[in-house]
Amino acid sequence: MKLPVSMEPSPSPAAQRRAQPGPLRVLVVAGEGSGALLQSLRQWAPDLGVDVEAAPDLPRAVRQLAAQRWDVVLAVLGERADDDVTWWVEALRGAAGSPQLLTAAHRPSMGLVLRAEKLGVLDLLSLPVRREDLLRALDRVRAVATEVPLPLPEAEAHAVGPYALVGQSPAMLEVYKLMARVARSNATVLVEGESGTGKEVVARAIHLNGPKAAGPFVAVNCAAIPENLLESELFGHEKGAFTGAVARKVGRFEQAAGGTVFLDEIVDMSLALQAKILRATQEREIERLGGAGTIPVDVRLIAATNRDLNEAIKQGRFREDLYYRLAVVTIRLPKLAERGDDLVLLTAYFVRQFAERYGKRIAAISDRALDLLRGHTWVGNVRELRNVIERAVIVATDTTLRAEHLPDELRGEEAALPDRPSGAHLTLAEVEARHIARVLTRTNGQIGAAAEVLGIHRNTLTRKMKEYGL
Repeated sequence: MKLPVSMEPSPSPAAQRRAQPGPLRVLVVAGEGSGALLQSLRQWAPDLGVDVEAAPDLPRAVRQLAAQRWDVVLAVLGERADDDVTWWVEALRGAAGSPQLLTAAHRPSMGLVLRAEKLGVLDLLSLPVRREDLLRALDRVRAVATEVPLPLPEAEAHAVGPYALVGQSPAMLEVYKLMARVARSNATVLVEGESGTGKEVVARAIHLNGPKAAGPFVAVNCAAIPENLLESELFGHEKGAFTGAVARKVGRFEQAAGGTVFLDEIVDMSLALQAKILRATQEREIERLGGAGTIPVDVRLIAATNRDLNEAIKQGRFREDLYYRLAVVTIRLPKLAERGDDLVLLTAYFVRQFAERYGKRIAAISDRALDLLRGHTWVGNVRELRNVIERAVIVATDTTLRAEHLPDELRGEEAALPDRPSGAHLTLAEVEARHIARVLTRTNGQIGAAAEVLGIHRNTLTRKMKEYGL
C-alpha cells in the first residue's frame, strides 16, 4: 500500500544527483580544422560524463537532430559568428528533447558575448576549449535537469513608501500588533534589531500610520555622520557659529516639524550630544549651534539600534535617562533566521520586484536554490537577502532562478548541505509540490504516468497541479 502523496518521501537533491541516469549526449557540430577539438572531447568524455558524436557539416547536423534526442549541441561558430548563433538558437527551438546550446568561437568579442547571453545560449567558450570551462558548462546542464522548479508563492506586501513589509511568521505578527498599537499615539519608540532587519521600514510604517503622517519623515544615520558634524546636522547652526559656518543652517529636527525624526544607530553619538537629545525629547525644544535662544519643535522621535543598550549603559557609553526616555515602547525585530517561511515570501517578493525592474520573466525557484537560501546564515538579514536576489535575477537566463545564479559564497555552502529528507523545515504543501514536480519531470510531463507513480487518480493530480501552479 502506497503512502498518500503528501507524505510519500522524495529523494534529496544530492541523492538525485547521485542517481542521475547515464551520460549527457553531446552533438558536436564543427567545420574543417576542428579535429583537435573532437579529439580532446573524446579523450575527456569519460571524465566529463558525456557521449560525444560529431556532425561535420550543417546538413548532417540537422538530420541527426531530427533523428535522435540530444542533451547538448556544441556548435563551433564561423566567421559570421553573430549570424551563426542566431541560426542555431532558431534551429534548436523545436528540436526533440530541447537540447541546450553551447557555442565556441575564436576570439569571441564582447558584442558576441552580449548577443549569446540575450538569446539564452548556455555558454560561449573560447577556442581552443579548456576542459574546466566545458565541465562548468556541462554542470549547468545537469543542474537544469536535476533542479526541480518550484512556483513562487504569492507574497502579500504592505507598502511603506518606497519599501514594503513582507512576512506572516508568528515573530513578525507580534511586531505588526505592537506597531499597530503604538502608531496611533505620539509616543517615542525604540526599535531594536540586527543590521538589515528592517528597522527604518518599521519606523516609516509607524509614522505613516500615526497622527503625524501628513508631516515629513526625516531619517538620520548617526553612525554615518562624523561626531563633530552630527550636532550641527541635528540641531542646525547660526551663521558664524564655527569656522566655515557662512550661513544659517536648519537642522533635521526643524526639518521634521509636524512629522517624525528617525535616529538610526543612536548609540554612536557622544554623551554630550545624548544630553541634548534628551532635552529635545523632554522639553520639545532645541538650540542651534551659536544661537541665543531656544526653538520649539513638534516632532515624534523614533530611535533605532543594532546593539545592546543595557550593555552600553553598563559600559558608560549611553545615558540611562535617555534610554528610559526613548524606550517608552520598544519593538524588537527578529533575525531573518527566526522568521521561518518568511524567507520564501521575501524571496518571492524580491524576485518579482527585480524581475520587473530588469525586464525578466521569472516564475519559479529551483529546489536546490531554495535549499541554499534556507541553509545560509544571513548575517545581513533581509538586506543581505535582497542583495542576493537582485544579483540572481540579473544573471538569470530563464524563467527559473537556479543555484548557479546565486553568489559564489552561497554556492560554496552547497557541499555542507546535508542529504536530509526532503521536507525537513518545509511545509507539507511544499513537500507535496516538490515531489509532484519531480515525478512529472521523470515522466516527461505525462500526467497519466505521473498519477500512476504517485498512486493517485489522474483528476486528483490535475487538481493538485493547478493548485500548486505546476
